[in-house]
Amino acid sequence: MIIKKYQSYIYSLFAKRFLIINFIFFCIIVIINFFDEIRFAEKYGAETYFIFYLSLLNAPSLIFEVLPFAFLISVKLFYLNLIEKNELEILNSNGISNFQLILHLTIISGIIGVLLLLFFYSFSSALKGKYLDTKNSFSNSNEYLAVVNDDGLWIKEEIDQNLYIIHAEKFDADKLKSITITEADKYYNNKTTIIAETANILSKNWQLSEVSILNKDGNKNKFKSYVYNSSFNGEIISNLFANLNALNIYELHKLSNSYFKIGYSNTDIKIHLNKLYSLPIFYILMTVLGFIIINRLKRVKSKFFVIIFGIFISVLVYYVNYFSGILGNKGALPVYLSVWLPLIILFLVCNMGLIKVNEN
Repeated sequence: MIIKKYQSYIYSLFAKRFLIINFIFFCIIVIINFFDEIRFAEKYGAETYFIFYLSLLNAPSLIFEVLPFAFLISVKLFYLNLIEKNELEILNSNGISNFQLILHLTIISGIIGVLLLLFFYSFSSALKGKYLDTKNSFSNSNEYLAVVNDDGLWIKEEIDQNLYIIHAEKFDADKLKSITITEADKYYNNKTTIIAETANILSKNWQLSEVSILNKDGNKNKFKSYVYNSSFNGEIISNLFANLNALNIYELHKLSNSYFKIGYSNTDIKIHLNKLYSLPIFYILMTVLGFIIINRLKRVKSKFFVIIFGIFISVLVYYVNYFSGILGNKGALPVYLSVWLPLIILFLVCNMGLIKVNEN
């Protein structure tokens, strides 16, 4: 396929505007992160340079979140640039209609979207993971010391200079099943092993049932119920796995399979994965929507109004996506429908807008 000069110009102009917008977003996000990390540094006595370091680590993940709006704003600046230089009239007079212009913009948006999903998301998730690990290294608490794998849920915590390794084969909200709690001293000498059928972990005082306790001398005692005082509860454990942006696509699929095997809901991961897969289409639709808006408002002389109106539309689209995701999490909508329904609505809106653009 031979790219004509005007096509090359369209692609490069849009790409430049896209890079400029994202650079501006990056600077704003780093500045906002800087002030957020100051509070963290004050709390844990971290060195000053770590404030900058943490801000930079977290920025790419946040940039990824606002990319749909970057596409919408970029196409507005692209269109305004063509108008200011009378290049839109030149393109139209040479047989390049607005519809053809939109087609070329969707091509470049789709290509950028696929590249962002394949490469930038993996990069940003790796930095997000590093960001969380770095912050955790400053914490004296037992946060983040939990892992889910094919064998079940594993938790490590230290209480009163004793080490506890907890394994549960099943984890469902506020209940654990088939639990083994191994207590050891700071030198990793085994002291006590607690085995229970179930545990209610609604509070930090776990209510264990059908319990067998084996001490270091090999003596076993059985109890109908037993209270284990932990530094975790069901909510805390669930929140440890809540930041899915720190995992790449392969890791998300692996975690989803592990959740399924231990009986824990993987709805959040399914929604997150579907949102990732839908992003290239979302970017294309936001590009088309941005073009339609700026085309309809081309007679408005105030650039400020045009940009503000575009931001308003972006916020509206964001909340439609947000509430649809909540409905999916709560089970009010099927997982796939909660992700794709907003895109279907946006697609229909864009189609109606394209009819008007084509008439022009």
